[in-house]
Amino acid sequence: MMGLLLGSLVGGALSDWYGKRPVLLVCVCVHAVCGLVPVILPQPFVFLTVRCLTGISCCCINICAFSLAVEWTLPAARLWPPAVLPFCFSLGTMGGAPLAWISPSWTHLHLTLALPQLVCLPLFFSIPESPHWLLLQKRTEVLERYRGNSPADKHCLDLLLDSARSDLQTAAEVETGAPVSGGHTPNDFTHLRHPTILLRLFVMSYLSAASALTYFGICMNIGSFGVGVYTGQFFSGLSEAPCLLVPLVRLGRRPISVLSLFLSGAACFVSLLLSRYHCPPVLVMSLALLGKLCILATMFIFNLYSIELFPTVVRQRCISMVNLSFRLGCLATTLVPPSPSGAISLAAMIVYSSGPILGCSLCLLLPETSGLPLPDSLDDCHKQPKSHPLNMGALWRWWKQLHGQPPTKERPLPDKDDKHSTTPFI
Repeated sequence: MMGLLLGSLVGGALSDWYGKRPVLLVCVCVHAVCGLVPVILPQPFVFLTVRCLTGISCCCINICAFSLAVEWTLPAARLWPPAVLPFCFSLGTMGGAPLAWISPSWTHLHLTLALPQLVCLPLFFSIPESPHWLLLQKRTEVLERYRGNSPADKHCLDLLLDSARSDLQTAAEVETGAPVSGGHTPNDFTHLRHPTILLRLFVMSYLSAASALTYFGICMNIGSFGVGVYTGQFFSGLSEAPCLLVPLVRLGRRPISVLSLFLSGAACFVSLLLSRYHCPPVLVMSLALLGKLCILATMFIFNLYSIELFPTVVRQRCISMVNLSFRLGCLATTLVPPSPSGAISLAAMIVYSSGPILGCSLCLLLPETSGLPLPDSLDDCHKQPKSHPLNMGALWRWWKQLHGQPPTKERPLPDKDDKHSTTPFI
């Protein structure tokens, strides 16, 4: 967890300086080598050092892979990379369970996990660099080489570079001191002190920390529900697979966040009650994994929600603070002690269930941003729909869509172009 925190602090900066592809290739090699070191040197200090390096490289890999997947995807399909990548993560989680079961020792498990990575290293060299970064660095020769691979690549790259050039034009105006929409400049720190930005930053930071605490609290205690640890690990990964369907749910950012937070907290609370009354362990674990699935869906929505809530002039700073809150929540998970019997303690389950439920009320303070252009200034944030108590309107529109009735179109902000950000929330 400490390595993941350090990786989240340096991964984005390294990929901006040196490019996403070089950072990805280096971290993939480090990740593979770190799997072999404990097999050769199985000392505790070496193992802890290797795990920290593994966390740093794993976080950098996630950052670069997420950004490259989004930047090489056309705007109409950019909802899918944040859903497909966690789905692949769940496949790896499921695959780790049988590998651990057949491994006679933990050193053999490290060897089993490291060898496929070493064999697949040459495949990573076929991954292209970010077109946006290449355009920013004026690496036109590399772009021309990509464009010459095939007519389909040329057409796709031209579409991607059109949106990238518009983003770079805005960045050029910022560097020359020209005011962006709304009359503000990105280096104006008064935005961070505005009550609207502070409220949204507080809410998103709390929701991120609570989501991390619940998600990793269940993941790290999957063997404490009275079910075999290998079976629990397999079904823990299987429970994340339905998140692949989240892009198909047209419910809006705020309604689906409130719904998933409430279901996550309620499922964890009910599993706590059932465990107190000695119900079947399978039922207790199933409810806990339902809560884990719902909190994962919330984290997926927050990937986009945190981008859409903050204006361009302070978006990167605010998202970095939200990411830091997420990693601090991960660290807090390791400090929760288990009960003497080895099960999840009563206090821990209360924290895991109450955090998301409290987040439901805080989420009501946020505006609905689905279908709206990204805000560039504080004035654009004020033009977003005002916060109001959640009603059944969104659920009714979703019900009509399921029955083939055309939904009501959302009104976009006037005179704004939709922009996309590729900053990951991992």
